[in-house]
Formats: sequence, structure tokens, C-alpha cells
Amino acid sequence: MSHAGTILGISELEIERVHRHDFIEVWAKPTKKPLCKHCESRHLRIKATHKRTVKHTRQGNQVLTLHLKVPKYHCRCCGRYFRHPFVGIRPRYRASECFRLEVFEAHHGGVTQRGISRTHRISPTTVERWYQSHISQKYKEIISRPCPEMLGIDEHFFTRKKGYATTFVDLRHRSVFDVKLGRSELSLRSYLRHLPNKENVKLIAMDLSETYRGIAKRYFPNATIVADRFHVVRLINHHFLKAWQQHHPEGRKNRGLLSLMRRHQWHLSDENNSNLQRYLADYPVLKTLYEVKQKLIRYMLLKTMNEKRMEKTLPRFLDLLEQLHHSPLRALAKTLTSWLQPIIAMWRFTRNNGITEGFHNKMEMISRRAYGFRNFENYRMRVMTHCGWDGVINRVR
Repeated sequence: MSHAGTILGISELEIERVHRHDFIEVWAKPTKKPLCKHCESRHLRIKATHKRTVKHTRQGNQVLTLHLKVPKYHCRCCGRYFRHPFVGIRPRYRASECFRLEVFEAHHGGVTQRGISRTHRISPTTVERWYQSHISQKYKEIISRPCPEMLGIDEHFFTRKKGYATTFVDLRHRSVFDVKLGRSELSLRSYLRHLPNKENVKLIAMDLSETYRGIAKRYFPNATIVADRFHVVRLINHHFLKAWQQHHPEGRKNRGLLSLMRRHQWHLSDENNSNLQRYLADYPVLKTLYEVKQKLIRYMLLKTMNEKRMEKTLPRFLDLLEQLHHSPLRALAKTLTSWLQPIIAMWRFTRNNGITEGFHNKMEMISRRAYGFRNFENYRMRVMTHCGWDGVINRVR
């Protein structure tokens, strides 16, 4: 690469002159003839030369503009014509790929279109067009990925008019695999039927949703369903607080007691624990339910259990569920029994939907920055480039 090519990033280029004022102008021409793009012959003659002006990059706060002499070649072997190709400059474009990428990364990082139009001397409409072009290009690269081995499924709110959307997350590589409008099997059926390599999915983490469990069993037959730990614990607390409301409505309204009841018993100080036990002593049934709730939560927090530990733990857990079937928490016992296999898988595997919930927060920020989306495909494209691209880059590296 020539000295000029080292500075400008374009190989085989000779600088004729440079002019500096409000912006930098560089006049350059190619140093040698290329091979014929049709037959790769070296027997070329210059038929004509035309000028081409291209915005290339920024040096400091000044935009660098290239004025290129572009020869038109005639191949003596195949008799065809073509113009001199430059690395990083596409035909008929008024800006190099380097300059377009600068604009994309600045706007992607939060710089407004108006701010970029001042610094890069282009219109806000051009900024939006280039940004959409890069997003479309990245989106096409992302959607061609195969199904991940570990998948997280959850719903999030899109708009009042169109309702909810379903998020599919690659848990191993911490990236969004896809986002589809709808949360029912009917709305996702067409997408799931044509999803390639569904047999690759070995594990699916989800909350206690019957709809998503049915989807997982039908469309991902090789996958093990793992219940999300947070949602199971929240379900236990919800049923316990509901039973407390039935036994003592006035105590349920006490915010201090409510805080003590929600927390894990082993996290309470001695003073708080004594105050709680003093209150529960007046309500024997409520005290028994509280002790059962604490035992259930201890079971739910078990992780990475092997076969021997499972053989000892599972019978005790099943006995506790059997006791719950004859208590005010029978609805909770019925739900936990129906989700017994995903809960047991939760003890074995550490994967959960925390990554998915984190991406939902990021999606909400994307929507806020755009002041909402009307078109779901535009929203999907933006989410995939923000939340799905980093995982692709990491895998390539």
C-alpha cells in the first residue's frame, strides 16, 4: 500500500494535491491498472476518465472529501468495458463505506440526526437512510443463525393496539435470537413451523406459562423445559399472601408485617424474627402456612443437584406437596404438581430467564428513545441489531 493509501485507507492511490479550509479536499488518482473484472486479463487501455467526488472520513472536526480521477478501461481480450474499482467505495455512492459506518456508529451511540448533519455535512434524511441500510444489513446476517441449544422464552408488551410480543433469547451467548408479535400458539404457529434446526434446542427456560409449555412440547421435542426460579418463588409468595388475606385481612394491611412475611426467614434479624413469631403465635394456622412456605422456598433455591442428592430430596418434596393438597394452599400444590418436571429440571440446571428479563428492560429503553413504534418489523429490526448483534460478534471472535 502506498503512503497515500496508508493515510486514506484506500490502496494504490496517489495524492496529487490537498486543499484545507473549512473542510479538507484531496485530489487523487489510481497508481496502476487493475485486472479485468470480467476475464482477469492485464491487457487494458484507458478509454476515458471521469471525476468522482466522495466523502471519505473526518480528520478532527473537518470532513475529508476525495476528488478521484476514475479511468474507464477497455479490455482487449474480452472487449468489455468497466471503471476503476476502489476498495471501500461502492459504485455510484457519494460516500465511502468508512464514512457511512462513522455516521451509523455515531447515531447508534445516541448522537441525534441534527448533530450528525452538522458535523458530517449531510442531511438528517441521509443519516436516517444510511442508518436503516446498516441495520438491514446486520439484521440479514443475524436472522440466518441456527436455533441455539439453550433458549429462553418470555413475553413483553409492545403497544396497546398490537398487544404483546414473544422474545426468544440465546441463553448461552446472551443475545436475542428473535422477537415475534403475539404470545399465543396461533399467532406464532407459522413462524415456529418454518423455524430451521428446531431439533438443536436442548433446554428451554420459561415462566409458569401453559401456553409456552405447550409450544415447547410441540415444536421443540428434544428440549428439556426448565422453570424460572424467580417466577416459582413469586408464585409461592402470592398464594401465601392470598391465604393470609383470608385468615387475617387487617394484618395483611400492615406494611411492616407484609415486609417480614415476604422475606426469607434466614434473612431476618433476631429482633424482626421475634416480632414475627409473636404475631404468628396468635394465628396457629397462619403460622403453619408460613413454615410450609419457608420450606417450599428452600426447596426452590436448590441448584446443581446430582442424582444422589435428588434421590434424597425428591421424596421429601413430594410429601410436602401431598400435605399442601389438604391445606388452604391446595391451589398452589396443584400448580407445583403440574410443573413438577420443570421444577426438578430447575434443580439440575442453573439456566433461568434473568437474561431475557434484562433484554426486556433494554427493549423498553429502545422504544422510549424512538418515542414508540407503530411498525413491528421496524421495532424487531432495531431490537435485533441492538440486542442480537453483540452475541454474533463474540462468537465470530
